[in-house]
Amino acid sequence: MESIIIEGEVIHGRKIGRALGFPTANMSLEGYNDVARGVYRSEVTIDGTLYRAMSNVGIRPSVGGKELLLETHVIGFTGDLYGRYLSVHLVEKLRDEKRFSSISDLKDQLAKDYHAIVNR
Repeated sequence: MESIIIEGEVIHGRKIGRALGFPTANMSLEGYNDVARGVYRSEVTIDGTLYRAMSNVGIRPSVGGKELLLETHVIGFTGDLYGRYLSVHLVEKLRDEKRFSSISDLKDQLAKDYHAIVNR
């Protein structure tokens, strides 16, 4: 996979990731039409510190999403990123985006994705 870096301002979302235990920094994908939808192992630098992250490029079909977004769960970061400008490096695609039959199934898959990243 070619290295992909997505830059932009963190915008407010519906706070669904937070409710699932994986709060995300959401960014518009306007101008990034060629990025394949799916879940990625990613990296984000915040205030000079490099963080591992889990990112989703897609429309979030399991929760009724329609708009194409980048959602990034920054592992080990606590704090407010709203309005901040971030550069998210998509390192490796883990899987395609898919619709889950239940929120419980989505949460279980997010936990598997998370563990695949932190155990690397």
